[in-house]
Amino acid sequence: MKKISFVIPCYRSEKTLSGVVAEITEKMKTLDAYEYDIVLVNDCSPDGTLEVIRELCRENDKIKGIDFAKNFGQHSALMAGLRYSDGDYVVCLDDDGQTPADEVDKLLRKLEEGYDAVYAKYDHKQHSTFRNFGSRLNERMARMMLGKPKELYVSSYFAVKRFVVEDMVRYENSYPYVIGLVLRSTGNIANVPVHHREREVGTSGYTLKKLTGLWFNGFTAFSVKPLRIATAVGAFSAMAGFFYGLYTIIKRLVNPAVPMGFSSTMAAIVFFGGMIMLMLGLIGEYIGRIYISLNNSPQYVIRERINF
Repeated sequence: MKKISFVIPCYRSEKTLSGVVAEITEKMKTLDAYEYDIVLVNDCSPDGTLEVIRELCRENDKIKGIDFAKNFGQHSALMAGLRYSDGDYVVCLDDDGQTPADEVDKLLRKLEEGYDAVYAKYDHKQHSTFRNFGSRLNERMARMMLGKPKELYVSSYFAVKRFVVEDMVRYENSYPYVIGLVLRSTGNIANVPVHHREREVGTSGYTLKKLTGLWFNGFTAFSVKPLRIATAVGAFSAMAGFFYGLYTIIKRLVNPAVPMGFSSTMAAIVFFGGMIMLMLGLIGEYIGRIYISLNNSPQYVIRERINF
C-alpha cells in the first residue's frame, strides 16, 4: 500500500487550518488504496496557529507538527515538510482552504499514469488583482529564467513522487525556490484542472516586498541568465556609445560651426552611469547570496517537533 504525505506550510491560519485537515481526512477515507500522514509546518505565525496544530496532533496521530523559531517564508516551510515526509507521493497545498484538498485524487491519478510531478491548474484564481499580477510575473520569470515550458502552469498545489523529493531536499542553501527545484529534478510534469475557491477568512500573506523577494530568489538561485543579459546590455550600450561618439566627430568635421552639446553629454553620462550601477547591483545580489550561503545560513530553524 502506497503512502501519501501532505505538506502544509502554515501562517496566520488558526481559523482555516482545521477545515483543511478535516477535508483531507474525509477524502482519504474514500481512497482505500493509500495510507497517509499530514505534516503541518508553522512558519512562526503570530496568531494561534501553533495551538491549533498542537490540538490537531493530539486528536490524530497521523498529523505531525513542526514549529519554526522565526519566520523563514513559505518555501523554507515547504522544504522542512518535504524533509520530514516519508510518503511515496508528497502533496503540497495551502493552509487557507483555497486549494481543494478533496480533489487530490486528480493529482494522484496523474502520478499513477507515470508523471513525476503534477500541478493543479485553475481556470479562474480567486485572488486579488495584486496577487494575480504577482503570480503572472512569477510565472513569466520561471519561463524565461528557469526554462519552464510555456504550456505548464505552476501553482502552490502540487504532487511529486518520492525520488523527486529526495533530489529536492539535497538543496541546502539559504534561498530555496521549490518551483526551480522541481524543474531541476524532472521534465515529466503534467497539469490537472481543479477548482480554486474564494478566500473565506483573512487576506494573503504575500506583500509586494515578499513577492519581489521571491522573484529575485528564483532567478538568482537557479539561473545565470540575468548575468548574461547584463553582459548583452553592457555590450549594446558600449556599441551605442561608440557609434554616438563617431557620429559626433563626423558631424563636427563636416560642420565646424556645430556647438558641442552639454545636454547630450550629460544624457550619455546619466544613461551609462545608471546602467553600470544596475549591473553592479545585480552582480552584488549574486555575491551577497554566495556570501550568506558560505556562512551556512540555515533554510530554517526548528524550535519544536510534534508527534514525530
